[in-house]
Amino acid sequence: MSPLSRPSIGLIGLGAFGAFARPHLERLGSVLGHDPARPGGATLAEAASQPVVVLAVPVARLAEVARAIAPHLRPGALVVEVCSLKLRPLAALRAALPAHVEILGTHPLFGPQSGKDGIEGLRVVVCPGGGAPLRLAARMLRRLGLQVVRMTPEEHDRQMAWVQGLTHLLGRVVAGLEMPALPHTTSSFDQLMRATAMVSQDSEALFRTITEENPFVEEVKMRLRERMEEILGPSAMPLAA
Repeated sequence: MSPLSRPSIGLIGLGAFGAFARPHLERLGSVLGHDPARPGGATLAEAASQPVVVLAVPVARLAEVARAIAPHLRPGALVVEVCSLKLRPLAALRAALPAHVEILGTHPLFGPQSGKDGIEGLRVVVCPGGGAPLRLAARMLRRLGLQVVRMTPEEHDRQMAWVQGLTHLLGRVVAGLEMPALPHTTSSFDQLMRATAMVSQDSEALFRTITEENPFVEEVKMRLRERMEEILGPSAMPLAA
């Protein structure tokens, strides 16, 4: 793909993250958005035939969407996925997409809630395949003011098992405690409640992806369960597997 200054971008998936990402992508070039649940946008073929194609779909649907767009992808296109995991999504894309496209795994370490006041200075992980497409993508991301962090898919998933897995597990526990009204709180409690509220607004599908689909999250669950039993005693309720 030639290093266009303002490439046309196909955005497939206009759910919570896709809708959030769209105005930021429009700063980089024209965006053709497609989502079967939101009629009136571009067709799948139109979105998939652009030089850059961003897949903002759940992990569970990624392989299906990849198979659907494969016939429409132009040679040299850059296909970017934004899933919270990397090993399985990238394997699914490599299996479904033609060899004449470039694939780039990315994970914005923010979302609609944490990025609601702007994304400048926030971080995005890229799992590079190397070459000109990576350099172009990195330049585009930096034009948005993002900090680009490179790591391998395995390194990403190992880190996110703790960063996201632990956060979402604890957030789900705290959110389900049914606390009484607490008019007098400490700053540390308020910070805990803000973090809980932030992850509680994520979809059930995202929670399941983070806590069940990451192959490295089982260690987090095991160590969290062991530590809770040490603190609360063996009668502590085990975490759902």
